[in-house]
Amino acid sequence: MGPHRTLLPPPACESPKRGRPEKHPRREVVDAIRYVVDTGCKWRALPRDFPPWRTCYNFMARWAAAGVVGQIRDQLRKRIRREMGRAPGAVATVIDSQSVKAAETVGRDSRGYDGAKKINGRKRHLVVDTKGLPLFVMVTPADTTDRDAAKEVLFRLRLMHPEITIVWADSGYAGQLVTWVKAHLNLTLKTISRPKDATGFVILVGVQVNVALARFP
Repeated sequence: MGPHRTLLPPPACESPKRGRPEKHPRREVVDAIRYVVDTGCKWRALPRDFPPWRTCYNFMARWAAAGVVGQIRDQLRKRIRREMGRAPGAVATVIDSQSVKAAETVGRDSRGYDGAKKINGRKRHLVVDTKGLPLFVMVTPADTTDRDAAKEVLFRLRLMHPEITIVWADSGYAGQLVTWVKAHLNLTLKTISRPKDATGFVILVGVQVNVALARFP
């Protein structure tokens, strides 16, 4: 399992109550979770080389609810930053969003219509460091404005990462949000406008945050 094995909750059989031993090695369960994240396949379509899909899904759900997945993500990010010669904790970050079309199976209560992008679905809100490494992700209906979502995203981010001092964003986050973030979170929100003559994708903040968004399943 590597150095991140210690971040996983101990098996029930190792608890004081001595629960039933786990039937499948955790290495195989973790590999199955990574396979689903990497390929985007349905849990029910998990290849038979892995443990039963329901077993893998239940492990993932429990670990996610307990915050284990976030802890592993943070430890991996810190390790990569150290290998880059950077401090483990980022002080400068970038926030952005991306609307994506939802499948027909997605309920109306969790989808919305983004009039600007003409997309009926969901919107991913992502905060990354200046190297594109993720710090926080939140998913909302696509009709949620960037400014409204940013208040909750940055509030949670502030609690999780008090070392952050500045957040870069495009002009969609400009306006009263800048003042609100400074007054309530003591963060500096810097917005950058898109060049008037620009066409297609343009890097505004020195980091390809859309690349990080595209990697998020």
